Amino acid sequence: MDLLKILGRENKLFDIDINFHSSSLNSKINNSKFLIIGGAGSIGSRVSIEIFNRNPKALHVVDINENSLVELVRDIRSSIGYIKGDFKTFALDCGSSYFEKFFVSEGPYDYVLNFSALKHVRSEKDPYTLFKMIEVNIVNSIKIIELVKKYNCKKYFCISTDKAANPVNMMGASKRIMEMFLIKNFNNINFSMARFANVAFSNGSLLYGFEKRMKKNQPISAPNDIQRYFLTEKEAAELCLMSTIFGKNGDIFFPKLEENLHLVNFSDIAKRYLTSKGFGIYECKSEEEARRECNKLIKNKIWPCYFFKSDTTGEKDKEEFFTMNEVLDLKKLSQIGIIKNKSSNFKGVLNNFEEKLNNFKDSDHWHKKDLVKIFQEVLKNFLHNEVGKSLDEKM
Repeated sequence: MDLLKILGRENKLFDIDINFHSSSLNSKINNSKFLIIGGAGSIGSRVSIEIFNRNPKALHVVDINENSLVELVRDIRSSIGYIKGDFKTFALDCGSSYFEKFFVSEGPYDYVLNFSALKHVRSEKDPYTLFKMIEVNIVNSIKIIELVKKYNCKKYFCISTDKAANPVNMMGASKRIMEMFLIKNFNNINFSMARFANVAFSNGSLLYGFEKRMKKNQPISAPNDIQRYFLTEKEAAELCLMSTIFGKNGDIFFPKLEENLHLVNFSDIAKRYLTSKGFGIYECKSEEEARRECNKLIKNKIWPCYFFKSDTTGEKDKEEFFTMNEVLDLKKLSQIGIIKNKSSNFKGVLNNFEEKLNNFKDSDHWHKKDLVKIFQEVLKNFLHNEVGKSLDEKM
């Protein structure tokens, strides 16, 4: 499968910057100890492999998914082999009471990278899943920030999202608030972040769903009015690694919007994907038709597709990596832009946010509208439009 062709472009995104800084990148990694939190997911595992390839002094990978950790180890052993440094994986929850004991016992760490996240817009469909997203994306991040400060780690990296720029959904807003908590600690820790696009065929993504539907002989469904930027898993890992090693305090790295990175419709990717697999495309008028005609069409090398206009909560027409109010450095790197942040305590809004969040957690009744309200108190321009329909109501 020619992934770049499916994404509608010809060139890899970050080769110029990676190659130019290769020697320095390898040297810094070779002499450092790394902790990767959420390191068994699509992006975290790819970053772990990129670091492993450069022979770190230590690489410790933490994730709550023990099966994915097993696969990461098997992947590394089967493709790369071994390093002189200490490589270990731990099936742990970074939000647990015992995580600090692990942190102290197995450390000290030079670099701590946090990839743990609930990343789906559909996670705001109910107040309970939504609170879990807030807990993972914000509360656990605050706990890790405190550990990084307490034990004097050299650098902290945390993954953000393009949806944090002018957010319209709670996932993007949670990541923006996470960014603000880091900026609040500007004078206490050295940190950097990355905002980037959808990662093509990463676990749980719509494109990943295309592969699953094909394996199960099921119709493919996608919106035809939503445009997104896409990175490969390797490109996402390279962006994170460049930010971790070369980002100054407060920097947020993002892909430059040049001719190499195009906005693409999900439906167009679905068509190119099916064509690459040798199938024609039949556009159905409804989910029911797609399910009904599936077996007959597939036997004739034609795949049923249902393309629709998006009408669910939290969908953004197109993605962006920065806002008009953010200061940019577009000269330091060839293919990567940098948002430059400076110290700010956000005038107490974050303290108020934490207090209200704790009160909400201790209350007997949870309502999504109450969570949205305390988010809007922090993010004055948070334009959340609740339409009462989630992606779980789509095929």
